[in-house]
Amino acid sequence: MAGTGVFAEILDGEVYKYYSDGEWKKSSSGKTVAIINPTTRKTQYKVQACTQEEVNKVMESAKMAQKSWAKTPLWKRAELLHKAAAILKEHKAPIAECLVKEIAKPAKDAITEVVRSGDLVSYTAEEGVRILGEGKFLVSDSFPGNERTKYCLTSKIPLGVVLAIPPFNYPVNLAVSKIAPALIAGNSLVLKPPTQGAVSALHMVHCFHLAGFPKGLISCITGKGSEIGDFLTLHPGVNCISFTGGDTGIAISKKAGMIPLQMELGGKDACIVLEDADLDLVAANIIKGGFSYSGQRCTAVKVVLVMESVADELVEKVKAKVAKLTVGPPEIDCDITPVVSESSANFIEGLVMDAREKGATFCQEYKREGNLIWPLLLDNVRPDMRIAWEEPFGPVLPVIRINSIEEGIHHCNASNFGLQGCVFTKDINKAVLISDAMETGTVQINSAPARGPDHFPFQGLKDSGIGSQGITNSINMMTKIKTTVINLPTPSYTMG
Repeated sequence: MAGTGVFAEILDGEVYKYYSDGEWKKSSSGKTVAIINPTTRKTQYKVQACTQEEVNKVMESAKMAQKSWAKTPLWKRAELLHKAAAILKEHKAPIAECLVKEIAKPAKDAITEVVRSGDLVSYTAEEGVRILGEGKFLVSDSFPGNERTKYCLTSKIPLGVVLAIPPFNYPVNLAVSKIAPALIAGNSLVLKPPTQGAVSALHMVHCFHLAGFPKGLISCITGKGSEIGDFLTLHPGVNCISFTGGDTGIAISKKAGMIPLQMELGGKDACIVLEDADLDLVAANIIKGGFSYSGQRCTAVKVVLVMESVADELVEKVKAKVAKLTVGPPEIDCDITPVVSESSANFIEGLVMDAREKGATFCQEYKREGNLIWPLLLDNVRPDMRIAWEEPFGPVLPVIRINSIEEGIHHCNASNFGLQGCVFTKDINKAVLISDAMETGTVQINSAPARGPDHFPFQGLKDSGIGSQGITNSINMMTKIKTTVINLPTPSYTMG
């Protein structure tokens, strides 16, 4: 059970504490933030509404802890990460329970997220030892006009304090994807979890606490974005920001100043289907890519661009599969569960109504109960409809019929997003040419877009982000290069 057993100390009555300086604390504000269960639409949990002064104290502790952590041997950092990973997986059930109640993630997927997160932490520990255990040695005479009088030693050093801000849809996995690289690289970490998903994140942080990381090295601060959001992202104590979310990231990037940023800000992932595609494979991937976790994934299929000659057949195949999707509460592992909030459901409904007014073909009846929206396939969508361009983050998928490959590529590239895309064809030469032409961070060939496995690079172009994620890229991004140059009085050459 959440908040019981080893997790009892993170809960004070009905309110979860925040984590600072190695201790679970109550905010001096005396205020709380309610977390609404998407299924019941009633308050499920409460967390502390931390103050700006508490943010200052967290930053001060993080800065001090980082100095000694940077002197901790790599093998010891890795050892603690492996320990945290094991504790995380051991306590997957109560963390998964929080995911079900906070963000309506189906129970089996919630367990998978926690186990995947433990695996990510362990992999990061191993990869970090390899990457950070190597340096570079340069000699000066490789550049024209120089004798061998200089030896350059290059290594990777930590940035300092990393601020991690994960999204609601993967509040555990996309938190540890920032935490683990930061820690193995010698940084300290301040986590600002999403409101929906905060209690799952607090349970996850307690697993790192139980692993025995030094006080102050990891902090988790909860509260209202309106009160501490800008204060955190603009804080002079922050040396790096890793953010996953939406438009807020663009605002952060404009204000952040001279610090490294790692940002993934959503997508309008296009699925281009050619005439020779295996339509059964396409239909299965559209269902998996478009409707898993009710479409609330940055890498969900968000628009299908299908050649007119095979569109009727594909739409019928997808319709048949949509009819088999189960709809209901996450506790019983329904395929389609409530979206995260009423405002999200209202936004999705607005896109649907716009499509209806402009003549889209509804392949199913539109149905909504509270935050629960039944899966909907919209055929004959045109570019003048909002759903053709905007990210619904829900179980609604538009189909646009195209007459040429160029038309599909044009629609994909006309979007302000550029996260991922996919192309279905049996012709690998066409697939590669289309992949090269698509302005997205990743293109999947004959499979739906996906983030992972977690060691694969993950990045977006245009408004979809800055920098690249994936374990190796995140470790490198959370370090900087330090060089030491040894100057010799006379040239010296190794004779062998």
